[in-house]
Amino acid sequence: MVKVAISGYYGFKNFGDEAILSVLVNHLKEHENIDITVFSSDTEYTSKTYSVNSVKRFDLKNVIKTIRETDVLISGGGSLLQDVTSFKSLVYYSLVIALGLLFNKRVIIFAQGIGPLKSRAAQFIVKNLLKHCSLVTVRDENSLNLLKNWNIDVNLVCDPIYSLDIKSETKQDTVGVQLREFKTMNYNLLHKLALLIITKFNDKKIEIYSLQHSQDFELCKRFENILRTFNPDIKTEIVSDDIINRISKLEYLIAMRFHAVLTALKCGIKTCAVNYDVKVEKLANEAGIPLISMDAHENLEEIYEKMQNLSKDDLLRFAKSKNFDWSEFDKLFFIAE
Repeated sequence: MVKVAISGYYGFKNFGDEAILSVLVNHLKEHENIDITVFSSDTEYTSKTYSVNSVKRFDLKNVIKTIRETDVLISGGGSLLQDVTSFKSLVYYSLVIALGLLFNKRVIIFAQGIGPLKSRAAQFIVKNLLKHCSLVTVRDENSLNLLKNWNIDVNLVCDPIYSLDIKSETKQDTVGVQLREFKTMNYNLLHKLALLIITKFNDKKIEIYSLQHSQDFELCKRFENILRTFNPDIKTEIVSDDIINRISKLEYLIAMRFHAVLTALKCGIKTCAVNYDVKVEKLANEAGIPLISMDAHENLEEIYEKMQNLSKDDLLRFAKSKNFDWSEFDKLFFIAE
């Protein structure tokens, strides 16, 4: 029996992180005799959803016990090793990695985005931890270049969500809008998006996606109210469950979050991204889909025409061109077994 512990932003019901965990757990279960424990903020939810063991992420006694008894510790995916959210967050994820190294475990940095690391202390911590890990994989070139400059052996991989098998069943009557609360969110963007929808999609059902209920639901309600101010009869629904299946059936999607855009591309959905973060901008440019800035200064008539002219086959071809490479990852488990 190979024991595996997984550390990440799990149990907070954030769509992207939970989707990554789903991909990771499913892949691990392809090995025989794998025992998986996930550090989570909601152990009951995590255990029930993924059929794994789960330990409270801040239950230090049981976290240490789990790491001491594990064979392989996986940190990731996501952007865990950064000090923009908070230095405390960086210290937590670094401590978990340090414990794995202290107990001489195989430690895998899984498909992470490293940084930004603003402080010298953060840079020192991350540099001196990662150089001792068994495998380091990152999901973007900035992270790759940073670690190469530190002389750390690192592999560049695409996002694990590309390996999801999603069946597309596009309807012709539903448009999705996915919004997230963010420091640059503003009324001008919401107002212009609402005008675009009322002008171009007034006869369709509008699904408003809240991908992390605790953070995004109130913003989604506010956007729904703006739409209804323009047209009290417009059909709307705020969606917070069964996200992948619901997105797969859309005709169009306007989305902020990276993994919402990625999911839509895998389904060949005509998509427009909202540029709140450089990773979303890069994905939109790679896929050749229209992009709206947070101040929405673009000509939205042109944005709509670009969305209309997108080819489902081209979008699917782009998504299929991205293959997550598990080969180096799997080698560690064959060794462990």
